[in-house]
Formats: sequence, structure tokens, C-alpha cells
Amino acid sequence: MLFLPKKMFKRTLSDTVKKKIGKGKAIMVIGPRQVGKTTMILQELEGIDYQFFDGDDPTVRTLLKSPNTEQIRQLIGKHKVVFVDEAQRIEGIGLTLKIITDQFKDVQLWISGSSSFTLSHELSEPLTGRKWEYEMYPISWEEFEAHVGALKAEQQLETRLLYGFYPDVLNNPGEEREILKNLVNSYLYRDILAHAEMRKPEILEKLVQALAWQIGSEVNYNELSQTVGVDKKTVLRYIELLEKGYVIFKLGTYSRNLRNEVKRNKKIYFYDTGIRNMIIGNFNDINLREDKGGLWENFLIAERLKQNQYKMTLAKPYFWRTVQKQEIDYVEEIGQEVFGYEFKWNPKRKVKFPKPFLQKYQAEGKVIHRDNFREFVNPF
Repeated sequence: MLFLPKKMFKRTLSDTVKKKIGKGKAIMVIGPRQVGKTTMILQELEGIDYQFFDGDDPTVRTLLKSPNTEQIRQLIGKHKVVFVDEAQRIEGIGLTLKIITDQFKDVQLWISGSSSFTLSHELSEPLTGRKWEYEMYPISWEEFEAHVGALKAEQQLETRLLYGFYPDVLNNPGEEREILKNLVNSYLYRDILAHAEMRKPEILEKLVQALAWQIGSEVNYNELSQTVGVDKKTVLRYIELLEKGYVIFKLGTYSRNLRNEVKRNKKIYFYDTGIRNMIIGNFNDINLREDKGGLWENFLIAERLKQNQYKMTLAKPYFWRTVQKQEIDYVEEIGQEVFGYEFKWNPKRKVKFPKPFLQKYQAEGKVIHRDNFREFVNPF
């Protein structure tokens, strides 16, 4: 049985998964490494006698690779709770988990995974209709504020923009850079390179750095191809791998009616600003940075993503721009309603929303700045 770390954040997702216990399906939590998936599940299992399988353990990988029903029965024993951690590391795990859910109806199965590379392929068919699946991200602003208090959280805003929200980073002030460096070197590149079997890891590193410098800007894949030194098809494949590895996520353009709207471009953001800043090697004070606007935008959109996922709002995220360069940083479509947001660090900055957007979509425009950001990152 594993032990919980001393400093634990109450996770928003924990209340959601708690309601699914005993409902006859596996509970699966996926997301980046080191964001607290295992810790949250262990909190739910505290005081319970459970069987634990660690996918990082070579012996466990061999045992769970292709066991039959009787072998699984022996592995589980009399336990009514089974936890498979880092399931993506176990070859053929989907069929093994399917046997557990189908043949051992009184067993509550928990699954965690650190990427959607293998899990999406391995589990999509075998566990169809047999699992509740959730994504977990680095600590959210809501979780951070609940842990340290509103005042202290507000005082740390600039620090959080620089170092992000990984639990280990938050729990070890003064050691942020070393921890982030280890996260990037040990997990970010390792998982992606191992999956993709890339022979030239320096290409991936160049691409990640190029993307890190472009946050808040539209991505030009042809320019990226020239910068990195590979063809556009390879760039697109690597970006897809970075998405599946929970390093980056994309925003598409909002386009419904106007002929002059840009329709196919993408913006790319990082799930965690600390990871992004480590990649470019810049932890300068926020007020001394040329990338302050992009960093602020990345922080806000990543936090909004966490909220929309955890609260299941069904909001669809976009950005908006016309060929005449009229633009809106962030657009949300919720049902038939459309909302536009502009992000400015300085509360005194004047912003004028494009009339064609507001009128055509009967949209509401809102400026999010340093003084009112909490209503955007914790709106529910």
C-alpha cells in the first residue's frame, strides 16, 4: 500500500469521481505526469485494502501483459478494489482491464495514465461503455486559492505566471527551477520520444522551443517547418504527439457567418506556464518581459480550460480574427450564446471590441485584466 505525501491539494475532480464509485464501471484518470493523479486516487482509497499494480514496474508489466481470467483472479485475490497506475506502460492492458470489469463485477477498478498515446488506442474499444474517463491537469487557480487562501494566492500571481502549478513546484518554494528542469527532461521529452521512437530528439526540442516563443500568436506551420528543418507533415505529427503528451493544446478560429473571417488558423498554448518558461529558459520578472502579454493570455486560457473540463460546461473555445486583422483573444460558444474576451495585464489599457463580431453574433465582450481575472479563472 502506498503512502500519501504530506502536502495535498484538494482536487476539484475528486468530488466528481467519488460519485462514480460502485457504479459498475472503471474510473480512469489521465493527464500529464506529476500532476497528482495517483495522489488523488490514493486519497479516495485511504483506509481501504486494495490491490496496486504499478505500470512503471517491469514485473507488473509482464504479469498484466496478457493474463487469462484465472491468472487475473489469482493476482486480484480477495481484493474488492484494484488500482492500475501508469496503465499506458503495460502492453495490451485494454483487454486485461476488460476482463476485470466483465468477469469481476464486485471489483472497483481504478486506472491512471500519463498520456493519451497508448491509452486512447488500447482502451477505446475494450472499455467502451465500461469506464468513466476524466482528465486531470496541474493545480488550478481555484484549487490553489482554496489551499492557501485568496489573499496569499493573489500575492503569488506573478510567481505562478513564472513557475506554474505543478504540485511539486508549489510544495517546494525556492526549488522551482530545478523541479521544472527535471520535469521537462525526465517526463516531457522521455514519454514523447519513447512513444514516437524518434531518432533525432533535437528536432522535437527545437519545435517545442519555437512553439514556446509563439504563444498568443497564430501558428504558421510552413515557418515552423523552416525553423525546425523538417517538412510540414513531420511538424504536424510532432505537434499531435505534444498534444497527446499533454504538453500543448490548440485553439481553432471561430467562424460562422462573415466572409472575411480567418477560418483555418490555430493558436497553440502550454498546459503550464512554468513548463513553457523552462523550455525557453526565461524566469525574468513579469514586468520586464517582452512576452508578458502572451504569458498572461496562456495562463488565463489554460485556467479556463481546467474549469470547463472539471465543471463539464460544454463550452467550446476559439479565437477570432478577420483578414483585416480585427481580432479577439478568446471566444467561447455555450449553446447559442457567444462571449468574446480580450486579455490585458494592465487594467488601464483601453480595448475596443470589433463591431462586426459583436453585432453579427450578438456577443458580449469582456476585458480580463490583472484586477478582475478571478472571475474568469474561477467563474462557477
